[in-house]
Amino acid sequence: MNLHEYQAKRLFAEHGVPIPNGQVANTPTSVREIARELGGRVVVKAQVHIGGRGKAGGVKLANDPDAAEAWAEKILGMDIKGYTVGKVLIDQQAPGGIDQEIYLAVLIDRAVRRPMIMASAAGGMDIEQVNEETPEKIFRVYVEPSLGVRSYQTTYLAHAMGFPKELWRDFHKIVVGLYECFRKNDASLTEVNPLVITGEGKLMAVDGKVSIDDNALFRQPRLAEMRDLDEEPPSEREARLAGINFIKLDGNIGCMVNGAGLAMTTMDVVKLYHGEPANFLDIGGGARSDQVATAIKLILSDPNVKAVLINIFGGITRGDEVARGILAALEQVKTDIPMVVRLAGTNAHEGLEILRDADMVTAVTLSDAAQKAVALAKGDGQS
Repeated sequence: MNLHEYQAKRLFAEHGVPIPNGQVANTPTSVREIARELGGRVVVKAQVHIGGRGKAGGVKLANDPDAAEAWAEKILGMDIKGYTVGKVLIDQQAPGGIDQEIYLAVLIDRAVRRPMIMASAAGGMDIEQVNEETPEKIFRVYVEPSLGVRSYQTTYLAHAMGFPKELWRDFHKIVVGLYECFRKNDASLTEVNPLVITGEGKLMAVDGKVSIDDNALFRQPRLAEMRDLDEEPPSEREARLAGINFIKLDGNIGCMVNGAGLAMTTMDVVKLYHGEPANFLDIGGGARSDQVATAIKLILSDPNVKAVLINIFGGITRGDEVARGILAALEQVKTDIPMVVRLAGTNAHEGLEILRDADMVTAVTLSDAAQKAVALAKGDGQS
């Protein structure tokens, strides 16, 4: 679950990370009033769950309340990569301007299985480009959870980035605060981009991003209430409410699979045969027929889908339940999209019997199923 910038920075502040004074608004008139209260020199920032807001025109400097109101009129309602701006954050401009921008983040390195702190003096909007073209400018240290962030680690990072020594102590406090925010809120990412050195020689987090591990939300009720349902694609929201893991992608082959690992493998095999998955969809280990029906409807709601690949390996999930769910979905959503079904494991034979009279292509192996789905998506028939 992603938080808005204003929510992320408020969490940072709870852990001692310095942030600008700011408030959220959803009308130009209220933006003007907030800008007046903050002294006039502000930044008006679109609040959407997507990167690249600045390049899209969603972040603007204003030197007086009139300018802030004018920018708010242009930003509110703006479409940024498919997200409509419904509110803006009005922050005070960094005192004395910005002398340097730094990238700083805490995240999980899954290969090492530890929290990792990443930092770079080449911060700002193009940190991804820095990682691709000059990775030597990004520095990393790993945190032992039982010990937390150690001073020698932040000293190394500060020295590597060429920080003035008078800022090393403050930098240590900020890194510790960012890590504690990460740990206590069950985050998968806490990121400041940029952390700036102001013209007055102070460190300040002028932007922020926090992603929360969905699996930990049961013990983070306060954070769960921060979820912005308007920012979720309707299909992903419906899937979450149905207990289905669903992420929309840009391909044209809809995939319905049970188990995250098998879902990833299925997507890999589709790409191996030069196809493009339209989604990641995991119906879980014990999906009921109603969940299967919901999953099929979610896939078919995507106009880009040209073929559907159903790959079920029955353990807890039963093949006959899956088959009933498929038929139930097709009764509710009439479609001529071709489907390829591969059932294996528990009650797979019974499931195939149920689907015998349905207009579907069957396959024994995943490779066979993927090849058939790719061919159908291209309009090449059941090759």
